[in-house]
Amino acid sequence: MSLSVAVQMDPLAGINIAGDSSFALMLAAQARGHRLFHYAAEDLNWSGDRLWAKAHPVTVQRVAGDHFRFDDPVGLDLGEQADVVLMRQDPPFDLGYITATHLLERIADRTLVVNDPASVRNAPEKVFVLDYARFMPPTLITRSLDEARAFLAEHGAIVIKPLHGNGGKAIFKVEADAANLSALIEVFNQTWREPHMVQAFLPAVAKGDKRIVLVDGEVVGAINRLPGEGEIRSNLAVGGSAEKTELTEREREICAALGPELKRRGLIFVGIDVIGGEWLTEINVTSPTGIVAIERFDGTDVAGLIWDAIERRVAERKAVGAR
Repeated sequence: MSLSVAVQMDPLAGINIAGDSSFALMLAAQARGHRLFHYAAEDLNWSGDRLWAKAHPVTVQRVAGDHFRFDDPVGLDLGEQADVVLMRQDPPFDLGYITATHLLERIADRTLVVNDPASVRNAPEKVFVLDYARFMPPTLITRSLDEARAFLAEHGAIVIKPLHGNGGKAIFKVEADAANLSALIEVFNQTWREPHMVQAFLPAVAKGDKRIVLVDGEVVGAINRLPGEGEIRSNLAVGGSAEKTELTEREREICAALGPELKRRGLIFVGIDVIGGEWLTEINVTSPTGIVAIERFDGTDVAGLIWDAIERRVAERKAVGAR
């Protein structure tokens, strides 16, 4: 089954092909004979019942500096001329991102959007995870300095991060003396209108922050991400390193609890983050990563498993439409 695949993502010129999950998905799609198109979220247009984008037919190859080639752009009708839209632009999860989900939702009955746009909109990383608070470290959502102080007094050391941040950006540890807490809350409140996430600091982060990938609700692999020297953040984007890992019983329990709901919501490709083998901190649905590192350590073709799930969903939809 050859599919027409539109990839909504950031510019291809700036990606790191050695570790980029979107690029790995494009390579895997091309190898299966699927035709690829690339466009940016800001290229979306809507009129009547049509959603289209100025999109470039694209071919990709794993050659640094020469990893993609565009053909002349076309006006691609995403509801009629695309079988699949991969929504892979990086956060921030701002109004531009939210608007793209609203537009893509209007064609979701005709074209498979991965991940489901309404579910992405309703499941931001650090908010959706609150549905599974029983697996989380002690957590406070607030803009209040007084509440943050009380939480710090209770837990001894805390981490503060933007509620809709990504890639390990703007994550701060505050020690028990609260030396910079008031200034930090002031800066956060001036920078972001939404409340912030405050969590008890987990010393186990020194041993890594595990990224577990689920495809259509099933675990397909994991890596352990280790913080760089002098860092508490283990994200690969901020200097963390990856190593091979296995799941703990607690992590399997977490995945078993999440899996059916992820599948029900049409969240085909999801990456969850777990610290210390037991503490769930995020459920990444917007543009999850990690599949290249998993394949490097385990030999698991995660991109292929994702395309198996996508092709299965497309076939199911076409079978229903033919009845």
